[in-house]
Amino acid sequence: MRTLKYIFSIALMSLFFVACSDDDRDMETLDFSGTYTTADQMGRPAINTVFIPADQKDAYNQTIPSQQGAIYQSVIENGLKALSPAFANDGDQNALGLDAPTFASVLATDVLNVSLSGPTTFFDGTNVLTGRNLSDDVITVELLLIFGGEDFTENPGLSDDHVDANDKNFLSGFPYLAEAH
Repeated sequence: MRTLKYIFSIALMSLFFVACSDDDRDMETLDFSGTYTTADQMGRPAINTVFIPADQKDAYNQTIPSQQGAIYQSVIENGLKALSPAFANDGDQNALGLDAPTFASVLATDVLNVSLSGPTTFFDGTNVLTGRNLSDDVITVELLLIFGGEDFTENPGLSDDHVDANDKNFLSGFPYLAEAH
């Protein structure tokens, strides 16, 4: 039920932001016909930014997620091996037990998974990549999975962004975002 509330809240926030634009036009007069392209995909923040080369970013962002793995898995795998000492040797694994090729195949498809039957979290110590809460420390989790090795202890200088909390508390009710002051 909590997951459905979360998804519903995101949908409502999207409608809220569209409806609350500075544009004085009535929503009924807007023309949404035409061809649209995706400008950026960020289901997993920083993965696209770090591992997809600049000259391939537009193509990556316009590739539908179901095709991203086949096209970009090797690009991300090469990036993991080049950037992370935790994946320097064949067979090295991260704390999820994934070696570089397997982890790259997970990262290559830039989607935000959402669990419909369990906790929704980026990582809570047990559940991994089952969604995302506003309070989840997404970048630190990604750094740990990329640089932290088998038990999150490798490369401590690279495995944490040292931003441990939001600067403002999140609201307990919709729209959940921290209050602006």
